[in-house]
Amino acid sequence: MAMPASASPASFVADLWPDAQARGVKRTVFEASLNGFQPSPRIVDQTRKQPEFAESVGAYVGKRVTDRQVATGRKMRGEWAQTLAAVSSHYGVQPELILAIWGMETNFGSYMGGNNTIHALATLTYEGYRKDFFRNELLTALQIASDGHISPKEMVGSWAGAMGHTQFMPSSFVSYAVDWNRDGRTDIWNSIPDALASTANYLKSHGWTAGETWGYEVQLPRGFDYGRAWGLGKMPISAWQAMGITRVAGRAFPRQQDEARLYMPAGGNGPVFLLLRNFDVIKRYNNSDSYALAVGHLADRVLGSGSFVAGWPADDKGLTRPQRLELQQLLSRRGFDVGTPDGVIGPRTRQAIMSYQARNGMLADGHASGTLLTKLR
Repeated sequence: MAMPASASPASFVADLWPDAQARGVKRTVFEASLNGFQPSPRIVDQTRKQPEFAESVGAYVGKRVTDRQVATGRKMRGEWAQTLAAVSSHYGVQPELILAIWGMETNFGSYMGGNNTIHALATLTYEGYRKDFFRNELLTALQIASDGHISPKEMVGSWAGAMGHTQFMPSSFVSYAVDWNRDGRTDIWNSIPDALASTANYLKSHGWTAGETWGYEVQLPRGFDYGRAWGLGKMPISAWQAMGITRVAGRAFPRQQDEARLYMPAGGNGPVFLLLRNFDVIKRYNNSDSYALAVGHLADRVLGSGSFVAGWPADDKGLTRPQRLELQQLLSRRGFDVGTPDGVIGPRTRQAIMSYQARNGMLADGHASGTLLTKLR
């Protein structure tokens, strides 16, 4: 719920002060942070953007893991080798993985968002956008400034309040940010060692397993049982091997007992992966399979690996929830049982997709895509 129409930005700021004061925020910092506050129309517009199509996983990864990005990552690995080695030894997170998150979040610090974090969070709170969440983040940001880690003016980040080189929300900063250079301030904006160590600490705190990777690109056998595979969760790699799955390029799996889940972001017509528990730790940073895959792939490329062996379908598009709903409705009209259309691709919809694909001479892999929706239309 947004602020009442009669509530001015000045009234909003005045009403915020008692809670800020209760958290120990200095009055001088509060006033310096919010003096002259006006909600930003540009940030409000960001909350309303709806994509025509969701970005496919292949497009997402392709835009973010480029030869140029890999070259920059390798350059930064050399430039910050000593810091990365010390941070990696302390937290047990591989240097290339820390670098990959840095690259994904701010292009290695070249763009940290350009928004004043406190004003961005105040705008979101004032407009009632996820109000309780962003109000807490706003008050936490004020605490960070009041504690002297960064001046309000220098506290910059994304439109949604993610801050610094590796884009911590204020609450994550309080819980996980590290003063690695021991200068008395935790500064993820201006101190690259602080930012890299903070990211490693975050990953370790969420369960990163030292010495293990995020997952493997794999190859499916001819006649693979997609219907069964979609319903399986985590299993030992040895169980996936029993279904005929092998690692690409004839490589061996280091540990067959590792638990993994199958990930087919483009169905059977693109790269396929077995994902390990570290993949889910990366998702604690950003709860998106696309994001975690891009981070893992960028890390591997920085380390020296090549591109994925399988190519991505050139014309595939992801689907928004309304488009997934439309896909279900179109399948239902053709007599395929999807249950009650709800925009969620569950087992019945997968089976319906496979039946439709088999009937129309397509690979019956159950993958819901923009290409499939176009054909149904």
